[in-house]
Amino acid sequence: MTSISPSSQLITPSAKSRIRLAVALFYFGQGLGFASWASRIPTIKTALGLSEAELGTILLMLPIGQLITMPLSAALVNRFGSKVILPFAAIIYALILIPIGLSPNAWYLGASLFFYGVAGNLCNISVNTQGVLAEDMYGKSIMSSFHGAWSLAGFTGALIGLLTINFGFNTFTHFIVIVALLIGNILWNKSFLIPEENKSETGAKKTKYKPDGLIIQLGIIGFFSMATEGAMFDWSGVYFHDVVHAPEKLVTLGYASFMIMMATGRFIGDYIISKFGRQRTLQVSGILMFVGMLSSVVFPNLWVCTLAFMLVGLGVACNVPTVYSVTGKHKTIPAGVALAMVSSISFLGFLMGPPLIGYVAELFSLRYSFALFSIFGFLMFIMTSRLKVFKDQ
Repeated sequence: MTSISPSSQLITPSAKSRIRLAVALFYFGQGLGFASWASRIPTIKTALGLSEAELGTILLMLPIGQLITMPLSAALVNRFGSKVILPFAAIIYALILIPIGLSPNAWYLGASLFFYGVAGNLCNISVNTQGVLAEDMYGKSIMSSFHGAWSLAGFTGALIGLLTINFGFNTFTHFIVIVALLIGNILWNKSFLIPEENKSETGAKKTKYKPDGLIIQLGIIGFFSMATEGAMFDWSGVYFHDVVHAPEKLVTLGYASFMIMMATGRFIGDYIISKFGRQRTLQVSGILMFVGMLSSVVFPNLWVCTLAFMLVGLGVACNVPTVYSVTGKHKTIPAGVALAMVSSISFLGFLMGPPLIGYVAELFSLRYSFALFSIFGFLMFIMTSRLKVFKDQ
């Protein structure tokens, strides 16, 4: 287990602020890279002549890359520390956008996405380790703001994608601009990351914990939310193109509306929870997800779907930070272990949601896929209503 090094504990308030900014900007950079890829999925799908099922299969390569290398990524971060691994992984994550943008066929794209998943997983583990270290340094919860930075990057990436499409830039040129921005961000902030101690513990470290019923239920709630997020990231543009029949220049409008409302929800999430409580916040979130997704199915109109995707964005905003917050207070499992268990289950939704959308769309239609995912919001409402752990503690 990593912990903040003693040399990092005695620092000035201004230095703390700069470290927090650096960590937030690494979250932002990772979100910008992913959003840039997501904003161009409809363009790439059309350029390569892919069907929904073919696209779903190719999208599956990204989570395969992440899942296969998860133990290796964790070992590297534990061995060398997140301060060393994060800049290295972030540069690779940025550079892989180039072969994605140059993909001449489905096989090449699938291979590129596999390695994008490998680099993305290494980034996820190391940047979240930095987030935990930053919280330790501040002595209070600030993780929500980091998630907000990632979401804000998603909106920014969608906006840049919209502008590049409207100005006639091809995917490769678009990605080159993003890569330059990301590498500049990495070089500017890497020296402000937090060093940590890697204690080679024995004996007590061998203690193994198994997920109990509460951990599994929290993971499922996270799964529902992150599956919906993944669906919106990868398929909102395709939905606007194929179902809503939006003009080419407005294809990314749904994605942008979703992202900006999710970012807004995360930045105000702490206030909402303190005012209404965790349980009510998550209940309303589930209903917003359900109503938003279902409205886009029943009324596939440009402006209705734009508003519907805004509801979905608000619906998913507070779920994962709230679930993680409750998980960290588990009574019998250490916080770090409990969070790893819940995040593993939750993240499977983010990884498996988009391919599932593609397979259902191929069998029936994309509208059926979105209708299926609307049920996730309703199930989340039921589960959060029954779990007492979400009541104010």
